[in-house]
Amino acid sequence: MTIAIIGNQSLMPRAFRLGLGQWSRTDGRAGSPTWAGAANAAIVPADEDFGSCLEILKQESVTSIRYMQRTPVNPGSYLRISARVKAIAGNLPQVRIAAFAGNAAGNNVAGVPQTGPSVTLPGYGQVVEVAAIVGTGRREGVDMAWGRAATFGHFGLDLTGDNNGSIRIESIAIEDVTAAFVPGMLDWVDVRDFGAMGDGATDDRGAFIAADQAAAGRQILVPEGSYRIGSDLSLAAAVRFVGTLTMPRNARLALTRSFDFPTYAAAFGDETEGMKRALQALLGFTDHAVLDLCGRNVHLVEPISISAAVPGMTSFANRRVIANGQVSIVPGPAWDTRVVTSAATYDPAQPATLSGVANIANIELGARVSGNGVGREVYMLARNLGAGTLTLSQPLYGGAGTRNYTFSRYRYAFDFSDMEHLSRFNFDDVEFLLEGNASGVMLAQTGNMNCFRDCYFTRPRDRGITSVGTACQGMLVDRCEFLSNEMGDLAQNRTTIALNVNNNDSKIRHSRFIRFAHFAVMNGGGHMIEGNHWFQGDNAQNGVRFGGLVLTQTNVQATVTGNYIDNCSIEWTNEHDPYPNFDGGEYSFGGLTITGNTFLASNTTPGFTWLAVKPYGSGHFIHGLAVMGNVFKSLNNKITRIERVDTSFADLNYQRMRNIQFQGNMFNGVDTYVANPVDISHSQASASNRWLVTVSQALPFNGWVRNVQSIIATSQITTAANARVSEMPWVQTALGATRQQVALNWGSAVRGSVSLRLRMDNPD
Repeated sequence: MTIAIIGNQSLMPRAFRLGLGQWSRTDGRAGSPTWAGAANAAIVPADEDFGSCLEILKQESVTSIRYMQRTPVNPGSYLRISARVKAIAGNLPQVRIAAFAGNAAGNNVAGVPQTGPSVTLPGYGQVVEVAAIVGTGRREGVDMAWGRAATFGHFGLDLTGDNNGSIRIESIAIEDVTAAFVPGMLDWVDVRDFGAMGDGATDDRGAFIAADQAAAGRQILVPEGSYRIGSDLSLAAAVRFVGTLTMPRNARLALTRSFDFPTYAAAFGDETEGMKRALQALLGFTDHAVLDLCGRNVHLVEPISISAAVPGMTSFANRRVIANGQVSIVPGPAWDTRVVTSAATYDPAQPATLSGVANIANIELGARVSGNGVGREVYMLARNLGAGTLTLSQPLYGGAGTRNYTFSRYRYAFDFSDMEHLSRFNFDDVEFLLEGNASGVMLAQTGNMNCFRDCYFTRPRDRGITSVGTACQGMLVDRCEFLSNEMGDLAQNRTTIALNVNNNDSKIRHSRFIRFAHFAVMNGGGHMIEGNHWFQGDNAQNGVRFGGLVLTQTNVQATVTGNYIDNCSIEWTNEHDPYPNFDGGEYSFGGLTITGNTFLASNTTPGFTWLAVKPYGSGHFIHGLAVMGNVFKSLNNKITRIERVDTSFADLNYQRMRNIQFQGNMFNGVDTYVANPVDISHSQASASNRWLVTVSQALPFNGWVRNVQSIIATSQITTAANARVSEMPWVQTALGATRQQVALNWGSAVRGSVSLRLRMDNPD
């Protein structure tokens, strides 16, 4: 603004002692009468209070004094006009600052106030200062707000009230006071104005609270410096950080109007610390449910664990969301896997416990357990140092004994494993740029309805999402993509896993999983796996293929529907059973529905199958399996069949198979089409009273022929002499060494053709 540049000295009117020819008796415009030569005005050279001053005998109802030079009034500027006056004799008048508001054409701006507040002189010889502030804006403390139409003013004062009083006036002062209005003109308040030191030592919490209370809708500015905040701080106003904060780890910063990651990162001058503090506020304050990353890429130099970010937080069950951004890993030793090997004793009677654990103090919570007799994705859930015991996420199948186990503790971008309970925690629209440096997210020990929506897990070092306990109950993984860190490795050399589940009712939907050792290892039941695409092939010719989806509970009550299952199998086991042999008091394999999927394989070996049942103990059977409406297609190399039993540990009990439906499937590049029930045609050329019909492996899992549902003659049944026979045969099932033959027994030797519908199970 011009006035601010030229300074107050240039604003000062001409002193009275230099002559009154520049002082108007009316509005101050050129040509108006001046006080020069006026009979009722004189210059007093040496007043005891004012020095040189003007004395006027008031003779008119309004006696005006206006400086005739134009004083510019610029937008955003504020001027203070003041004068000191005193009564000498006669009547006591009122005094006020007055002005002429002029526009660019030199005309008066109508409708704006052009006088300040009146002051009654209290007595003779008493000095009184009258003042008023003029400016373009209507702000608190402005007496004459002129708006943008006014460009200049003629300033002075008015004497009103009774006439015939003598008044002395010191020279009128005009000052630029815009600086006094700057804080009110800006949309922020500065914490330094409220006593903040920013020296890193003084506790500035009180100053921040005072600034917040004074903000009144404006933003708080934290200028350069290091501000120590000694305890919890909640700010209702929006905040802009140039300087940074330091706070005790257990002190919480709640930015209720600036609750987003960029603000917390700026507040602490570090993205990892900013994420910790934002997560602390997210879990410790009820006013916000979503931490918005604002599209930022968060660079983490170490894992975000709850114990480090939110001390004392052990349980949380309200909806909370981290959304809209990326998480990158800064390589460093903080992400190194810690591996400990220890001897321990396992007793199936205590299926979730390892006892007598050597070196237990060095085994970290959340470590993956591996070794003889350990199924896939078993984690250490808790430890008791005094008792020397570890709690496991899943039982071990290897039976009782003392063995050496390996405990591998992977590092995760977000690690909730030290929380006892976490429910309804969501990651939405977050891309985890793990780049082989870290794993993604480790869930809490218990919880339910934790969700991942529209997220991307790019090249996790070991795992994408890990459940160490039961916080995967009802977990949702919707519209996500998982890209392996082992893209170029052969399938048999891969070790990474996209996710695991230990509990029930997860929903894995419309997601994509590329070239992991396994896409998912899932215990529990009630899972819905729908509309996904997972593929695990490699560039090898005649390459081996492995389980994409691994189900580790026998009776799963799960549906696998509408997926694209590429170069991997559905593997169904009971590897998390401490007593893997069927004991008669449990459900065996059952409750699985596989419908409407597209199965593809390429450049694989003939022995590959898309469905493999692998019992880890004897006596098991299948009781409830539907494989219906799927497409099976092998490219380049044909495969023998689509399903098998992996007998590495034990075979199934084929005599107890029940309620198995293989129907409506389509086969391409598959040698053996399987169905249950299956339709078989048989022609008997020579007359015999016993026809032996061989099924020839057309039943699922090479099952036994246990039932004949129907027999239809497709030609005349005749004797050797061509006499027609109308009787029906009686049947014998499960004959031969493989139990895959049926005998049709007739009352006499006959010949002809029949069609049979056979089953490898009891249908109910």
